[in-house]
Formats: sequence, C-alpha cells, structure tokens
Amino acid sequence: MTMDLQLLEATLNEKGERGFRARQVWAWAARGAAGYEEMTNLPAALRSSLEREVPFSSLALRNEARSRDGTVKALFETAAGRPLEAVLMRFRDGRRSVCLSSQSGCPLTCAFCATGEMRFGANLSASEILDQALYFRRSEPIDHCVFMGMGEPMLNLDAVLAACERLPDLGVSHRHTTISTVGWIPGIERLAECDMPMRLALSLHAADEALRSQLMGVNERFPLADVLQACRDFYARKRRRVFVEYVMLAGVNDRYEQALALAHALRGPDGQQSIFKVNLIPYNATGARFRCSSRDSIAAFRAVLDARGVPATVRLTRGRDIDAACGQLAARAAA
Repeated sequence: MTMDLQLLEATLNEKGERGFRARQVWAWAARGAAGYEEMTNLPAALRSSLEREVPFSSLALRNEARSRDGTVKALFETAAGRPLEAVLMRFRDGRRSVCLSSQSGCPLTCAFCATGEMRFGANLSASEILDQALYFRRSEPIDHCVFMGMGEPMLNLDAVLAACERLPDLGVSHRHTTISTVGWIPGIERLAECDMPMRLALSLHAADEALRSQLMGVNERFPLADVLQACRDFYARKRRRVFVEYVMLAGVNDRYEQALALAHALRGPDGQQSIFKVNLIPYNATGARFRCSSRDSIAAFRAVLDARGVPATVRLTRGRDIDAACGQLAARAAA
C-alpha cells in the first residue's frame, strides 16, 4: 500500500460506495495493514472485489538487504518496470527514519553520487513515493522522513508534496520531514510558499563556484550565491534553519581554506548569524574516483566551522555495508 488512490476512489464510486469507504481503506493502510483482508470494518464482499480490482501496492518488492547496524534497504520496481530504492534507518534514541526516492534514477549527474550513474527512468507518482514509506510502516512505526534517496525532489515537487500531505497519517509530522535539493531554486521558492512546515536541506559540497560546478553540474544553471539567497529567503518565510549537506572528499573539498570559505559563505557578506546547520558526510564509496577524508581532516574542518559560528555535525554513516548510505543508492540488484 498505498495502491493507486485515484483508482481506489474511482472503483468505489463505480460500485456506488459512499465516500467514507476510501478513507477507511487509507486509514487501515496508514496504520500498517498488510492487505484488504485486515480491514474488518469493510464488508467481506467489498474486500474481495477490491483485492481483484485494485492492486494493494503500486510497487513490487524485488530485494531487501539488512545492515549490521539495523538499516534496511528495499529495492522496488514500479508497474512500468522502473527500479528505485528506499531505506529505513533505526537510531539508538528510538527514531525510525525513512529515506525516500522521488525519481527512478536522477537526471542530475553529481560526480560523487551513484544514483547519477544510472539511466534516468521517470518521476515517481505520489502513490509510488508513499508506498516506500508504507512498506516499512507495515513492519514498525516510523516518525521521520528525508527525501534524500534517488532523484532530485524539486524536479518532481507536485508528487512529493502530495505524498507529504499524507505522511502525518503514518506518524511522520511535517516538522519531521526534510526535503533535500541540489539547489533547484524554483523548487526552493515553491517550498517556501507551501503551508506544510517541512525542513529544507541543501546539497552543497563546495563553497567555490568553480569546484562546485565540477562536482555538481547544476551549479552552472543555479550558481551557489543565488541558491544561498533562496535559502535565506526560505528561512525568512518559514523561520526554519536550513541543513547543508557536505560530502567530505579527500584532497578535493576538505582543506582548511575551503572550510573558511564555507563558513564565510554561510555567514553571509555581513557576517550575520548563520541560519544554516552543516552535516559533514563521510564519503561513501560508489566506484567513483574519490576517497573519503580522514577522520582528523573531518574533525578539523568541523572545528573551523564551529569556531566561526556555523554549527556543524558529522553524520553517522548507516547502511554502508549494504550500499544504503548517502550517495550509494543505484538499484544495482535490478541489473
């Protein structure tokens, strides 16, 4: 679940069922029901006909991998045969966070990301996005969501926002939902206007325009200075601190002067208080030419940011042994 919700409503209308039936079906699915047979407040005949006429899931599970740290990665396939992956991350403090994909593959080929090496398939529908979360919800409660899986969410924002509208029914509040972007300004602007109070994360990786263009081709279209201003406008509208994702690449973007440049960019020309919080991400091997920065280099980089008023943390890597960590999703099992 979730099945195609439009098909569900159309099917129920054809049967002359009242509008509350669709809400009943959704409520069961959002609570983790595994199929129509569990929906005991629906007539048995209706359950049987829905089983025949409305597929319970819009995705087919093709593989599941489990990490030593408790992370679970699921490989799905859409009805059109497009592969995608989603991840469940379990944390010691009890959080259960799902990392969702918005596209099959990604049209933006960031140099350090395995997803960009795939052929771009298609945008996912709202049902296909929700189905990823509901797959994990059937096993256990979830309470956080990040759109940091396959694809650029801002290029499929209609479907992403439609999915976000229903996430609270699964136990994931809007304030615990984060949408990541490489810096697609029209999407950032639209998210700022959205009534749902989601968080924004910016995939940045270099404060130097030339280096960022080498790592992320999108920088040619939306230069970093303009992207950071869009993020500041987002903060002014939403009053929600913006996360910055910064993958640590040895000898590429981890030097002292690059940390200084990042701190300067995030503090702004007037050195005002930073509205950003930086997540330093140890690079996860994807078969690309890069190496991860050393632990000492990452610690030193973080110290430079902290000393200049830019809060920074080092992200705990999860699921690396099953290629489920940041930048590793590539649906390889689908090959």
